[in-house]
Amino acid sequence: MIDLNHIEKYRENNRIEAKKALGGLPHSIWETYSAFANTLGGIILLGVEEYRDKTLHTIDLPDPEKLVQEFWDLVNNPNKASVNILMDRDVRIETVNGDRIIVISVPRAQRFERPVYVEGNPLNTYRRNGEGDYRCTEEELRSMYRDASYKTQDMLVLEEMDLDVFCKDTVRRYRNRLLSYRPGHVWAALDDDELLHKLGAVGRAEDGSLHPTAAGLLMFGYEYEIVREYPMYFLDYREDYDPETRWTDRIISSSGDWSGNLFDFFFRICNKLTEDIKVPFRMEGINRIDDTPVHKAIREALANCLINADYYGRRGLVIIKKKTDITLSNPGSFRIEIGAAKFGGVSDPRNGTLLKLFNLIDIGERSGSDIPKIIGAWKAQGWAEPSITESFNPDRTVLTLPLTKSADKKVLIKSADKKPPIKTTVQKEQIIAYLTDHPSAAASELCELLELKPTRVRNIMRELIAENIVVAEGGNRNRTYRLKS
Repeated sequence: MIDLNHIEKYRENNRIEAKKALGGLPHSIWETYSAFANTLGGIILLGVEEYRDKTLHTIDLPDPEKLVQEFWDLVNNPNKASVNILMDRDVRIETVNGDRIIVISVPRAQRFERPVYVEGNPLNTYRRNGEGDYRCTEEELRSMYRDASYKTQDMLVLEEMDLDVFCKDTVRRYRNRLLSYRPGHVWAALDDDELLHKLGAVGRAEDGSLHPTAAGLLMFGYEYEIVREYPMYFLDYREDYDPETRWTDRIISSSGDWSGNLFDFFFRICNKLTEDIKVPFRMEGINRIDDTPVHKAIREALANCLINADYYGRRGLVIIKKKTDITLSNPGSFRIEIGAAKFGGVSDPRNGTLLKLFNLIDIGERSGSDIPKIIGAWKAQGWAEPSITESFNPDRTVLTLPLTKSADKKVLIKSADKKPPIKTTVQKEQIIAYLTDHPSAAASELCELLELKPTRVRNIMRELIAENIVVAEGGNRNRTYRLKS
């Protein structure tokens, strides 16, 4: 994350914090420890001073061994830190420019360890934002506690509801699809209530009565019933092709002219997402095969978005299709490290029963291979690599699927319209994520990152500067950008 031999090139940011520590172990180190653990991880540098021009410079610590021992004593004290997530190698003494400093590498805490709080009080839970630490809101705390549970959110039996919350037409469509993929299945002869119980969409209360589970409500319920349990529930699909209008097509869960549940939403928009993707001509016997790896990847991406959303979270689930990309945005943070998800083999769904329900109709996988397959399909097509970004307060995950090979080449969605300027929050989030991992960046780096021309990148950076998120440093030729506190 940082080259200590060139420490002066770095600035404090979302993952770097510098403290002089000449008067001993700083009290504020615990807020930063909590913030890094609950956000994306980061490095705490003791014996490093930030000058007025924001550059970092080392200071020789008089007794770093004593500070390290004091730190270990306190981080292992539950009255100081709720959990110690560090290993021996994460705290070390380094010599930089002849000065001895302490480097503390704080990883992102695993979901069952969060919230990581300090001073023995969960209200002292922090997260990182730019160069500073902020105290988590009650909403963020509730979200972390939900994710920390070993039971997935959708297993809850909703005893205050009965089975008339289900849309019978949705249940019928699901049954038909299940039997078409699994002919002769042992559940084929069951009535609807028994089938839903076997699927995990219905559970029993202590008195033996049947009630919908959270998964069943989301998958098969009417929208007006779903919002009784999930007040923030909202599904939104938009096609933004024409820059002169807000959208060219839109489907929302609250329109009242359809059920508004997850199953029907998936199949209402799945074809819309893939209908403009060019398909190579391929035959299998006398039949033309139109289902390509890209089509399958888009279906998997949509299923992942629905399965891993935190439906108690704000802002709902939003799918936006443009000429240049498809973005899938859902409430809730990423449950595992993004790097681990890209590598594959790790599966930690937020809603395990929803995953099972989709699996049974041949959608989604439990092996953790969905993200690698999506990236592989895009790479084989020669398209820009999909990106995953996280934002916090409120927690949100965005998957962006580019539909272009480069900024100068033709988009692959058919349209006679001129390509509109790309002014999306997704690109801004990509820039913020990049500046989180890099102390600063030149416009040329951002051009390569976004595959855009310099004039467009400069326009985006002006917007971020106007929004008080980014600051520019240096003259025109040597100008760089960094995150503002």
